Amino acid sequence: MKVNKLDHICIAVRDLDAAKKVWEPVLGKGGPDDAYVDEPEKIRVARYWVGEAGFELMESTTPDGPVAKWIDKHGEGVMLVSLNVDDTRKAVDELQSRDYPFIPAPSGEVARPFRDCEFAFIHPKKVNNVLLEVIDYKWDELKK
Repeated sequence: MKVNKLDHICIAVRDLDAAKKVWEPVLGKGGPDDAYVDEPEKIRVARYWVGEAGFELMESTTPDGPVAKWIDKHGEGVMLVSLNVDDTRKAVDELQSRDYPFIPAPSGEVARPFRDCEFAFIHPKKVNNVLLEVIDYKWDELKK
């Protein structure tokens, strides 16, 4: 599998607005470069560009969402590392052939939709207890 770059790192937070006040001065930003809500994943996100990589602050939109559960178990902090690939499904096929387990979406699918791409989560038990994501998004926002 070819990795194009580190795509983004996600920090799980309880209160996104409070976290933005802490992180924006450190990042030299006056607000997120990209803010969005992902309803299927039950998250609200503030994304900041640091070079060509994203730095995301991520808050659960529900008390039973995956981010809320992660915080309950681990506390706030780094939750996810994402690697950019050319084709998520090909990366999944290759890694599954090498016995990397993936976390399926509630629908049962391994590849999950996001904007005009797909992403998938490699189970932390295989990669040193890190939630690892592969994503094939092209990030045209960087070209603006």
